[in-house]
Amino acid sequence: QVQLVESGGGLVQAGGSLRVSCAASGRTFSLYHMGWFRQAPGKEREFVAIISQFGARTDYADSVKGRFTISRDNAKNTMYLQMNDLKPEDTAVYYCAASSNYGLAVKYNYWGQGTQVTVSS
Repeated sequence: QVQLVESGGGLVQAGGSLRVSCAASGRTFSLYHMGWFRQAPGKEREFVAIISQFGARTDYADSVKGRFTISRDNAKNTMYLQMNDLKPEDTAVYYCAASSNYGLAVKYNYWGQGTQVTVSS
């Protein structure tokens, strides 16, 4: 079992920056590839980014490429999503998730409870 807890969400103006974190506990954090997802009101949950077990590989949704950066610190059992040049359309609940596989359409075994990010125009 892996427990995931997101933090760092909040309200930010368009063009601003925010970093959200995902703290993991339970099984060894480095066993898992980690992903970020988001869900806006009235929309389906969508993929944002993924990072491999030791950070060598990352992939992003086209909508966030060049603005968001995913990273992890296995010594701290924590993953991050640095979000720059935020836009109102980035407003969503952001979720972190852990997977045994790497890819853009893999199954995720564990999910956090989410953190709200709101970008005002």
